[in-house]
Amino acid sequence: MLPINTILHPTDFSEHSEHAFALACSLARDHHTHLLVLHVAAPANHAMNARGVDPNFNSEEWYREALEELHSHQPSTPNVCLSYKFVEGDPATSILQVAAECEADLIVMGSHGNSGFQRLLMGSIAEQIVRQASCLVVTVNNPVPAAEVETYGSAYAMSEAPLQEMVTG
Repeated sequence: MLPINTILHPTDFSEHSEHAFALACSLARDHHTHLLVLHVAAPANHAMNARGVDPNFNSEEWYREALEELHSHQPSTPNVCLSYKFVEGDPATSILQVAAECEADLIVMGSHGNSGFQRLLMGSIAEQIVRQASCLVVTVNNPVPAAEVETYGSAYAMSEAPLQEMVTG
């Protein structure tokens, strides 16, 4: 198995990201490695509402709330070396840049599982990361069934076949 020193977990605070976070924590614990939790906010989107620019938008409050949400991600297992990073920018570009800066060996991220016409129109951040990252990428688009977590929860217990079943993209 390849050595893993740094795991990057980009989060958009979705349910898919929560499941990916749990997997990232397990891998970080089992490999005795550092886990960096990253949130990327698109600057053009946070001040918009359905009618355009929100006149009541408070950037300091928005920033504080985003940081609180980011720091609320706490591992359910002990012994996980965890740090946080918040950046503004294009999500895919920023994730790839942070992965390069921190020399990530693995990116574990959620995927919304968009397909067909919606993916054609919007593209997929996870797909861009899978295609362009210089390290391994695991995407999680569905919760891992409890039986599989019990069986394969430890990264050392994972064989290549169960991991391949969990990898999507």
